[in-house]
Amino acid sequence: MAKVITDVSRCKSCDFCVFSCPKQAISKSGNYNSEGYEYIQVDSEKCVVCGICYTVCPDGVFEIEA
Repeated sequence: MAKVITDVSRCKSCDFCVFSCPKQAISKSGNYNSEGYEYIQVDSEKCVVCGICYTVCPDGVFEIEA
């Protein structure tokens, strides 16, 4: 089963993924990476692995694992 893997160290809090997710499976985590950005989290129960987050992210935070 496919799933979304995140590298939160790359996240810069642009929120493109949060606003683009059709299932509202992505949200702010309330935690900060080493660069000081509040990174995202993916709710695997809501995520349908559509790949939109992967497509809109300018920082390469997302990877789709088959």
